Amino acid sequence: MSRLVLLLVLFLNLNAFAQEQEYSIIVKDIETLLPIENATVLIMKTKQTLITNKDGKVTFLLNGASNVQVSDTDYEKLTLRWASLKEDQFVVYLKNSHNKLDEIVVSNENPQKILQKIVSNSRQKLASSYRLKVYVREFFMLNNKYSYYNDGLVNFQFSVSQKKATTTLLVEQNRSYGLLEKDISADLMGYNLNNIMENYSNLKYFDPLLDSKTKKEYSFTTKGHPNNKNYYIMSVTPLDNSKTALDTYEIIYDPEKKLIVEFSVIIVPANLAEIQENEQVGSKNITKSSVRVNYRIDGLDYYLLTANEEIGYDLVLKEEIKNIQVRNSFITTNFNRQNFTYKESDVFKEKSLFNKKNKVLTKYWDISGFTATDEEKGIIDSLEFKL
Repeated sequence: MSRLVLLLVLFLNLNAFAQEQEYSIIVKDIETLLPIENATVLIMKTKQTLITNKDGKVTFLLNGASNVQVSDTDYEKLTLRWASLKEDQFVVYLKNSHNKLDEIVVSNENPQKILQKIVSNSRQKLASSYRLKVYVREFFMLNNKYSYYNDGLVNFQFSVSQKKATTTLLVEQNRSYGLLEKDISADLMGYNLNNIMENYSNLKYFDPLLDSKTKKEYSFTTKGHPNNKNYYIMSVTPLDNSKTALDTYEIIYDPEKKLIVEFSVIIVPANLAEIQENEQVGSKNITKSSVRVNYRIDGLDYYLLTANEEIGYDLVLKEEIKNIQVRNSFITTNFNRQNFTYKESDVFKEKSLFNKKNKVLTKYWDISGFTATDEEKGIIDSLEFKL
């Protein structure tokens, strides 16, 4: 009997030891001691990727110990051994890489040609077979009121078709809730998750710049990155005489590897003011539009890290004008070259997660590393009682 009791105690102790524990890491600037927002934290044991919030903080679950890699475009990459982190204060300090002024880059090659090469090479690297585990969330606003919310933990399986990336989507967990008492399902709009991910992988946003018919309507300027000697910044703005080219681009890229690190595509307010509104019933007059995307270069691996996309427009109806706003965000939490196995019935073929029945197994949103505004956090926290 005593042996059985001893074995039981040992089993319970081993089981407790094997359980995952929650940890937090705070990333700060070594000079200013201020937190660094949107830094990338890679837990090397699990390959989990997290993004710091406005407090420079990420939270994650881990069984045992792991080395940690921390990086940010403006700072030197740092890899730390787990033993060097104090358990009661997991703080990582990054050194700003002020090694290059943002001087104009002079090149004999046409900037459009340079961009074509960068986009082409980045597309080729992204067109590969791998899978991403992604935390995705989406806010829907109707007439400037938060009206619907969904988020989830999903897997995108990438494959290559005709030299372009295509995706298969499987949903692990998700939740979807209306935020108003009235039914707004008739007005509900959302991004197509497969389409938007394929756009990020195929860099479809650059098509207007690469089109020979429109590229003369833009002005190109390339500078060295002010905080990172390894990167250049290309700014692409519509010319004053342009009537249709409204987007303003900023592309941060590695000139040696010819890979895009970050890009943004924004319609600036000054350009929106120049657009003549269409009063015809059914018209959609744009009020805001922005896309911000980050990629991770890790040795031979190259994939989407984060993306934030927002669209707003006034919908003209017979008796009123409705303002619609949709904001979608992605964070890749895990990259894996191994394909997952699935049944065809498991594939999510709808557009947005508000089309799927809720499935909550864990508080997956607590360890996403997502940055939320105070208003957004209040909305998300208010959903707890519905679970």
